[in-house]
Amino acid sequence: MNKDWKKLKASNEGIPTFESLMPYTLEVLKDGDVLNRKIILKRIIQFLDIPDEIASMMYPNYPQGDGILANRFSFAISDLYKAGAVERIKRGMYQITELGLDLLNNYGEKINRKLLEQQPAYQKYMQELVERNNRVGTTTIEASAPIESAKIDIEDMINNQNNQIAIELLNKVRQVEPVFFEKLVIHLLETMGYSGKHGTAVVTSKSNDGGIDGIINQDPLGTSTVYVQAKRYHETNTIGRPAIQGFYGALAAVNADRGVFITTSSFSANAHEFAKNQGIVLIDGIKLTELMLEFGVGVEIAKTYKLFRIDNDYFEDEL
Repeated sequence: MNKDWKKLKASNEGIPTFESLMPYTLEVLKDGDVLNRKIILKRIIQFLDIPDEIASMMYPNYPQGDGILANRFSFAISDLYKAGAVERIKRGMYQITELGLDLLNNYGEKINRKLLEQQPAYQKYMQELVERNNRVGTTTIEASAPIESAKIDIEDMINNQNNQIAIELLNKVRQVEPVFFEKLVIHLLETMGYSGKHGTAVVTSKSNDGGIDGIINQDPLGTSTVYVQAKRYHETNTIGRPAIQGFYGALAAVNADRGVFITTSSFSANAHEFAKNQGIVLIDGIKLTELMLEFGVGVEIAKTYKLFRIDNDYFEDEL
């Protein structure tokens, strides 16, 4: 493995590109240790003997932000994560995977984005990102386009970034326990205002729910009730018409005319067709995480930016 940073592909500033940092990210993780991002970058700098003036160089227009090398490392580890070469154990903590070790052993310094794009996990990630962006009319931006080359509309950039967060959020939701998922769903619907000002929302007994996982009384007397079914399924487990018919039967058993079926997977066309005619709202994994972001459930605002415009009314006083 090359240990001379000068031999890496670099930009005009002489700083290694994000792509050239990919193999070295795996190299410093190859022993299987769980490391945080700062330690990983520090070890890359030490391994390649990158001088301080290169490692600490800042973007001229963003002197208060991350350094250029740190920014490019972020893109490198992000692509590795999307390809399944590393896994995020918890926030900011990473560990190499079997795939990552295989890539390092078989390709070494030749690891690049093109290779990562061929990995099934990366392809699945991009397919979901395109689908999410299509739903909101956002242009899909290359997942790891460096800041200095991303000449894009601000709103598209924000939507694209939020959709990437939503993909990660959906993967996290799929890993929680079913009971926690049911509570999450009820919490989301409460936050959306389903329970009204004086209503109640409860998760039903997991041992005797009869196909109903949650009940939302929209008024204190319970005269307006929404029944909920929540299924935490793997992405490949598409929910078909029979499952929706089963939920409809559970609604009929309690004389209900409204229900919400929420899943982390997706619904078939036949399921959508049946639900539409029976007063059942279907929320798939993509819509679920869109709502979680919109109503701030399981997420927090990372940073707020101000976009200014001229206040023409202020200058009217001059006339």
